Amino acid sequence: MNFFVVLNARRVKQYAFILLTALFTAWFFYIQEIVNIPVFSTASGPKAVYEGEKGLALTFNIGWGDEKAVPILDTLKSGNVKAATFFLSGAWAERHPDIVSRIVKEGYEIGMLGYDYEDYTDLEDREIIKDISKAQVAFKKLGVKKIKLVRAPTGHFDKRFLKIADRFGYSVVHWSLDSKDWTNPGTDKIVENLKIAENGDIVLLHASDSAKQTAGALPEILNNIHSKHLNLVTVSEMISNSSSRSEEVK
Repeated sequence: MNFFVVLNARRVKQYAFILLTALFTAWFFYIQEIVNIPVFSTASGPKAVYEGEKGLALTFNIGWGDEKAVPILDTLKSGNVKAATFFLSGAWAERHPDIVSRIVKEGYEIGMLGYDYEDYTDLEDREIIKDISKAQVAFKKLGVKKIKLVRAPTGHFDKRFLKIADRFGYSVVHWSLDSKDWTNPGTDKIVENLKIAENGDIVLLHASDSAKQTAGALPEILNNIHSKHLNLVTVSEMISNSSSRSEEVK
């Protein structure tokens, strides 16, 4: 005996829709696996990156001072460090074009730290925009091109800054591990603060004159990094080659 199954046209459409939805979902997750989607312009709005997955990123803030940047560059060079990211204020960069040039020539990455090193949470939107624009002009005059990273000068920021930076096309970078070198706790303490550094960490250090002990602690910091076989990368390398974690600002 032959059996004939008669399918309702509406039910056929329902089955087809379910099948297409399943195929689309599978395709979406496959694309997620093979394509790096930046976290800075997510559906919930721009966010600050504070951690990656591959490599360790040493970052140095410089807002003012004349004495500490060069010894740190000397130590990085003698330690054969090929990757580091320096966040510079525009005002400092204007006063130290030779050091800026050296940072570029030695292959290190430059990020922006505003111009006047002010707390952006205390400023109006137009003042933040003015400060970033002024820094852009300063770096352009110094021949520093294609700056893609920005950090809030004092480390304090809110959603307004994230949105403004996003409109400028910058990725906001925070940190996952603070050396607290700016408190001048002693070189041993600075080294100890960074002993827990692992792949994916973005480390905060300073090359401003207010951080008087960073240069003295740096050789041992580098020794510890090498002993753990951690690969030093720039922030841009970290966030472009792997998934990066972002920090929600409320």
